[in-house]
Amino acid sequence: MKNFQMPKYPLIWEKDNFFIKIFCSIPNLATGILLRADQTKFVIDPGDGILRDLNKELVSSEILEIDSVFISHGHHDHVGGLWSFLTYLSVMNKQTPLNIYFPKGAVEITSIYKAFNEVYSKELSYKINLIEISDPVKFNIGEVEVIPFKVNHREIIPASEETLEVPSLGFKFLYNGKSICYGGDTAYCDALVEMAKDSDLAVIEAGAEEGEESELHMTKEQAYSIGNSAKEYFLVHVPE
Repeated sequence: MKNFQMPKYPLIWEKDNFFIKIFCSIPNLATGILLRADQTKFVIDPGDGILRDLNKELVSSEILEIDSVFISHGHHDHVGGLWSFLTYLSVMNKQTPLNIYFPKGAVEITSIYKAFNEVYSKELSYKINLIEISDPVKFNIGEVEVIPFKVNHREIIPASEETLEVPSLGFKFLYNGKSICYGGDTAYCDALVEMAKDSDLAVIEAGAEEGEESELHMTKEQAYSIGNSAKEYFLVHVPE
């Protein structure tokens, strides 16, 4: 078994011009990720602080080149920085479209877009394309192949012990013979097991409370078992 240490952010991995930087992934606070394949740049799960982190990593002209955002699900710790990111792109006069990929039924994303468009539509410098993913069919963005897959994330219904399914996706990115699998938030599920296996890097959440199996998140032991099927892995979203 590969040794595991508590995440010390940022987490960085790079091979053959394929790069990922996980600025942070802290339960109930924020997740923010930059993926780069040569000159192509993607944002994954723009949680609170994503704009600050991107500005530390990239110059403004590079941020304006970002044309795709991938959102695993609509919880606040994964989308809390989306509004400020969209605003920044307009203030800095982005001219090219921005595509936002997200799971169908994630009403948080459509609500943010609707409110943002109502406020800024008359001065927006670029087009925002919302792309709902209902069927996990692979597609390409330039030389990057993207494979979305359904994962099993749930949330507790307030004032109840019952849980409710959250529209959620993981994403596998392939470029230049290398692959990165990002599971997002999920309980143990076969789709993630399959996608993580033999990936060059797997980014796996371990958000369940210590020793407690959950419908919401994976335990460290479950995350270990999936991570160890990949060539390398990061465990993220671990409760402090």
